[in-house]
Amino acid sequence: MTRFVRLRCFLVLFACVMPIASRAQSTDTGGRVVLVLPFDNRSGQPSLDWIGESFAETLNQRLTSAGFLTISRDDRQYALDHLGLPPGFRPSRATTIRIAQTLDAEYVVVGSYSMRDNQVSAQAQLLRINQLSLSKPMDDSSDLPRLLDLENSIAWKIAKQMDPNFNVALGTFVATSHDIKLDAYENYIRGISTLNDDERLKRLQAAVLISPTYPAALLALGKAQYAVRDYDGAAATFARIPANSPLALEAGFYRGLARFNTAHYADAESSFGFVASRLPLPEVVNNQGVAQARQKKDATPLLQRASAADPQDADYHFNIAVALRRRGDFVNARLEIDKALQIHTNDGEATELRTALSVAAPQKTSNGFDPQERVRRTYSEASFRQAAFQLDQLRLMKMAALPPSERAAQTTQLGRDYLAQGLVLESEREFQSAANADPKNAAAHAGLAEVRERSGNTAEARTEAQTSITLKPNVQAYLVLARLDLQTGANAASAANVSHALQLEPTNSAALGLRQALATRGTQLP
Repeated sequence: MTRFVRLRCFLVLFACVMPIASRAQSTDTGGRVVLVLPFDNRSGQPSLDWIGESFAETLNQRLTSAGFLTISRDDRQYALDHLGLPPGFRPSRATTIRIAQTLDAEYVVVGSYSMRDNQVSAQAQLLRINQLSLSKPMDDSSDLPRLLDLENSIAWKIAKQMDPNFNVALGTFVATSHDIKLDAYENYIRGISTLNDDERLKRLQAAVLISPTYPAALLALGKAQYAVRDYDGAAATFARIPANSPLALEAGFYRGLARFNTAHYADAESSFGFVASRLPLPEVVNNQGVAQARQKKDATPLLQRASAADPQDADYHFNIAVALRRRGDFVNARLEIDKALQIHTNDGEATELRTALSVAAPQKTSNGFDPQERVRRTYSEASFRQAAFQLDQLRLMKMAALPPSERAAQTTQLGRDYLAQGLVLESEREFQSAANADPKNAAAHAGLAEVRERSGNTAEARTEAQTSITLKPNVQAYLVLARLDLQTGANAASAANVSHALQLEPTNSAALGLRQALATRGTQLP
């Protein structure tokens, strides 16, 4: 069963924003679609079952950041249900292949873990579906408190196995989880895994209490609150996820629904508009239009955009018919409702609307019939993630046609944008790509220096910064050296680097902050 059909609808809608999308004739993913199954618990301790799901969650997150299209937990559960298998089922190799084929996966990651004396040992293997070949085991171990480091290490080895040219450092993978507390992560995993609503809320609230800025836990808690119809609570939780977070689009969609459900239509329109401005999938544009219509505005243009992107959706034609009827354009309203009924012949409300449009005064009916535009209440994570993945592929296609120096400049800027969001893995991918395109790009090496600094690899951070300065003196590289020197107590060397940075950019706030830090240590700039 193909899971990428709806992506074509997105490409049509996005073509007006990104012309290259109109030239994309397929949804070829280049052999990068990955299904990660929960690892088997071989510890003999049922209380550690949550770790199996945590491996799948962490690997999904890291491989997505590494440029692979991973299949979500919800879609994995869909495949099990589609095949008549119960949740938590541990499939044989033959069943694993069937699940992968159901979800169009090209790779499957399987694994297991055990624990002895508080030491977790894990083993993972990569199944290539097209070749039906299983890789050699990839092993690693760590103390239980460093479980996330272990999972990130396994993720890095899998990425290298799937793409031998993958050049993001292991330390960068490990650094991505430094801000996550293990007890918060355990509560998060137990929360998303349980089938009990009360237990889910309890676990996710605990995770957020321990780590109040943990985006994945906030998103899961908001969705749990939304599921039990605590719409105000859900909207408040979704609003805590920063707009630059990779989870902001899903949070924005559900926040829009939560505000819509409590009749805060302007706020709902704003939330859907935020999502649509970045990823204009049909359901998002439709909902933006419906929220606009509830404010007695003419939402016809937005509703027509949604329908143009997915012309086989009967609800979108229905919505246009309602909007056109309200506008007084009865001829075109009849055309749209006819299209809706051709797709969904048993739609009673659409049939009644068609009857109303056939009378002498279509605007009024004796029975008070007043149809409203239909909001799309389900968020398709797969569609959103597939669309984001395809956007990345389209960007790469577009950049491949640029001269190396220009490609490096654009990729470096994207890396800096990622770094500003705290996404060190994504940023290193871009900086590495820039350095490969143009080895003399000083900004790319300065970016790599910052990534190495954040991941704790001070030696490589210093080397990259010095390489960058040799190519072209720049503020970012000098500041990396200044911070490294300050950490080791080399105050005079730090002051010299801050001075160089301020000579290039006298008002740089980071450099001025370092100058103040040095002053408190009794060191003045040369």
